[in-house]
Amino acid sequence: MNEASAEPTRSRLRPILLVLLVLVCAAVGGSAYTQGYFTPAVEDPFAHALTYKVIRSDMVINVSELGSLESSNNTKIVCRVRGQNTITSVVESGTYVKKGDTVLTLDTLYIDEQISERSKYAHWSKAGAQHWQSVMTRAKLSIPEYLEGRYVARQMEMEKDLAIAESRLRTSQNILAHTMMLQERGYVSALDVEQREFNVTTSKLSVENTKTRMEVYEKTSKAREVARLEGDLKIAKAQFGANDERADADASRRDRAVAEREYCTIIAPKDGLVIHPRAAAWKGAPDITEGGTVYKEQVLLLMPDLDKMQVKVGVHEAVVSKIKVGLPTRIILPNREPIVAAVSHVADIARPASLGSGDVIEYDVIVELPPIPDLKPGMSAEIEIIMAEHKNVLVLPVAAVLELDDGFHCWVKVGSDVVKRDITLGDSNDIFIVIQDGLNEGEDVVLNPLAYIDEAQKEVLVPFGGDPKQKDSPEASSPQIESQSTDTDA
Repeated sequence: MNEASAEPTRSRLRPILLVLLVLVCAAVGGSAYTQGYFTPAVEDPFAHALTYKVIRSDMVINVSELGSLESSNNTKIVCRVRGQNTITSVVESGTYVKKGDTVLTLDTLYIDEQISERSKYAHWSKAGAQHWQSVMTRAKLSIPEYLEGRYVARQMEMEKDLAIAESRLRTSQNILAHTMMLQERGYVSALDVEQREFNVTTSKLSVENTKTRMEVYEKTSKAREVARLEGDLKIAKAQFGANDERADADASRRDRAVAEREYCTIIAPKDGLVIHPRAAAWKGAPDITEGGTVYKEQVLLLMPDLDKMQVKVGVHEAVVSKIKVGLPTRIILPNREPIVAAVSHVADIARPASLGSGDVIEYDVIVELPPIPDLKPGMSAEIEIIMAEHKNVLVLPVAAVLELDDGFHCWVKVGSDVVKRDITLGDSNDIFIVIQDGLNEGEDVVLNPLAYIDEAQKEVLVPFGGDPKQKDSPEASSPQIESQSTDTDA
């Protein structure tokens, strides 16, 4: 190859060789740095620590909760029809109605069948009651009819039979005496006397028989017949009472079904807004819709008094002890200016736990609102309860305070050093806390000391009063410092 042709080739390879040389130098330098041949310049260990300058400011201690508007005075429209009922029509929630307007109707097919069935049974029972009333009346009349009629007639008949028998006895005795006299004179035979004696004996037996029948009739037959008649009267009374009561019951069921049929058409008791229960505090109730099922005593609709609106929220048990009646509040509604009101009621008993709430215990706090136009139940509301207000106080972020066994502390930056400071705290909110003693206005305090201050990490790892030697041992501190730093970063 001649020199003329080799010159272009070298010119093309020169840039490639230069790039390779730069890459090799970078690799060697990086390896040397990682192996410790080059050490960076020493920096201030607290240069990257975030600080906060202590200032004086106004601070408000409050608690915020979400809730919804409701009326403290609701006119409830309740289902008055027994059993299970189906809604056939209902006004939409949020409709304004006039007194007397139909707001809800229930299906009446089953009630119409009940009216027809109960009417039939009522007529049958009434007919049975009238029949047994007639039987009872006849049974009542049968007792005096027997005692004053049939009994007396039978008694007189037997007395007549006794008189006839006694008369025949006397006649037989006279004939016997006359026959015996004729026998003594020889006009009749002994056979004739014997025949007349037989007639006397027969007449005596007839008299005795009649007297016995009279005695038995008086003592036994009369009592038996009276008992039978009185028994028939009691049976007639019982049958009449049963049928009459059944007739009243069937008539009452029929009348109740007729009345309930009227209850199937529900009209508005007054002018105003109608809402469904699910739009107010009755969120656990089933939806009121066409085709839905409702039961007796179930709240169907509500007519709230819009001049008596309130907000009810659940406040955690850890905070509710600080909330008193009369504390000022701010109510924030969508697209409205905040409303200033006061706490009107704090519940003494915790609200029932709801599904999914876990072990969270909350108490109801109610704030009544002044009359404001266009407020409707169900509107979302944020309530801010102001528990305390502090004017011109020293405040410090909560992140700068560390609680140890011997109290609360923070670390103050003084020049290039950081000094631990004991502090006394006051009220706090989620962000700032009031400093009562231990800091001065204008001092720089390290935020999140566990991330930057070794002393803070060791104080946390070793309980107050522990062995300080263990505090400095790497075995006791290193793993826990890494864990604490991880928690802080999280």
